[in-house]
Amino acid sequence: MRQLVLDTETTGLDPSEGHRIIEIGCVEMVERRLTKANFHRYLQPDREIDAGAVAVHGISNAFLADQPRFADIAEALIDYLRGAELVIHNAAFDLGFLNHELRQWRADAPRIEDLCSVVDTLALARQRHPGQRNSLDALCRRYEIDNAHRELHGALLDAEILADVYLAMTGGQVALALGSEASGARQGPRAGAEASRRRLRADRPALRVVRASESELMAHRERLRAIGAASADGCVWRSRCEDEEAPAASAIV
Repeated sequence: MRQLVLDTETTGLDPSEGHRIIEIGCVEMVERRLTKANFHRYLQPDREIDAGAVAVHGISNAFLADQPRFADIAEALIDYLRGAELVIHNAAFDLGFLNHELRQWRADAPRIEDLCSVVDTLALARQRHPGQRNSLDALCRRYEIDNAHRELHGALLDAEILADVYLAMTGGQVALALGSEASGARQGPRAGAEASRRRLRADRPALRVVRASESELMAHRERLRAIGAASADGCVWRSRCEDEEAPAASAIV
């Protein structure tokens, strides 16, 4: 399955008020593995960016002055998105802006929902964690995703972080980190799994099988009899061990 984790940054909150997309970031996953075949564009919006929006993402009109317009990248974006499953946090916001941009570009342009299926991770998080905060930052804390480098929002950065959150949220336990701390600037479930993996050598010595001695077997039987005597229902394990005594008392080290 090909999935694209998508995020946008905009000039404001509502496309019906003329606000535009200024950054699109997509991270590609195939069979839940990151491929690095990402899509990232900054866009010239042909309008001023609201001061509140600049405070969130830090992108200025001066920075965007020589960037392409949405019409310049629309075909490439459609080709990239077509047939994938989109993973978006608060999908209604991003889809509203993307569909508005597509209509502005061409009256007969397809809607994003006609090109792709969509998973809204905000809706998914609310189902799994009702009554709790489910912002991207809150989910990072809940799933122990390191986002300390996220001082401002950014479409590609947020898509990368959301990819880690989505994998953790939908993949169950992906690593055992008992008493050990992962290191590195950015650690996610994939990093933990890689760090904990150790391959055995093909030329390793054969495992040694140590069997219980006769005295150990006798002590084992005596212990089972004591358990049976103390239990109103008897000792179920005792009857099984008497039938399969040797396998039950052996060990591999």
